[in-house]
Amino acid sequence: MEPFVLKSRKEDIPALYMLDPWQEFHSITVGFTGRSGGTSQPPYDSLNCAFHVNDDPIDVINNRQRIVDTLGFSLDSWTCGEQVHSNHIEKVNHIDIGRGKKDRSTAFQNTDGLLTNVPGVLLTSFYADCVPLYFLDPIKQVVGLAHAGWKGTVLQIAANMVDKMKQDYGSNINDIRAAIGPSIGACCYEVDDKVMSRVYELEKDTRGNNQHVTNWYQYKDNGKSMLNLKEINRQIMMKAGILPTHIECTSWCTSCHHDLFFSYRKDGGVTGRMASWIGIK
Repeated sequence: MEPFVLKSRKEDIPALYMLDPWQEFHSITVGFTGRSGGTSQPPYDSLNCAFHVNDDPIDVINNRQRIVDTLGFSLDSWTCGEQVHSNHIEKVNHIDIGRGKKDRSTAFQNTDGLLTNVPGVLLTSFYADCVPLYFLDPIKQVVGLAHAGWKGTVLQIAANMVDKMKQDYGSNINDIRAAIGPSIGACCYEVDDKVMSRVYELEKDTRGNNQHVTNWYQYKDNGKSMLNLKEINRQIMMKAGILPTHIECTSWCTSCHHDLFFSYRKDGGVTGRMASWIGIK
């Protein structure tokens, strides 16, 4: 069953896909935005959440305000980083609440992962095909987000997040939950040898020299490959020790469902960005 469920289909309400299996954890809010229900004009129509795509900053702030109003948070809680396809993770403390809420300069710089145990912080990150990764320790009350394009994936940002949860907050690996959100699927993500060379290195590290993980990729006649970033991140999570039953994985492909989500590839590189979010109420 698809874990990310649209909350409302009304056009004037932000499209919010809630991570339904985690609704049992009443102290948190968690999900992923769609592309409708905002104020941005084409080609960023309409719920663009990111400044760096050259959308009108006023529209971006208005869109963020609509999202937090629906979630019952304030805009002051919106906290984010300037993503660079790294595996760098920042710990968010009380003093950091609201970094990046209204501009790029105050966001965490060169950061693709955020982690906190502070209530009232809404961690956010931005996507238009890359893979949103969610982390929760319901015992220690710790939440995290990671942005995983192919670079962040092969740099194993998911494993870095698990390590940081254990080291900084004392999380027990058996308590950690993880989720993989809407992103481009293996049906649409064609990559070249440059990318695949890095994938092969990761595959070797993950499964051994003589074992190939056939559900990570499929070769094409044109010499390129179709890559399954969701499955690779799921395998990295399991290798890090997260129980398979504690990992939720979406079936949404952002490219296939272009009417619902922004897609960098489908839109030819000029488009808006969805946001993942997680926060402790």
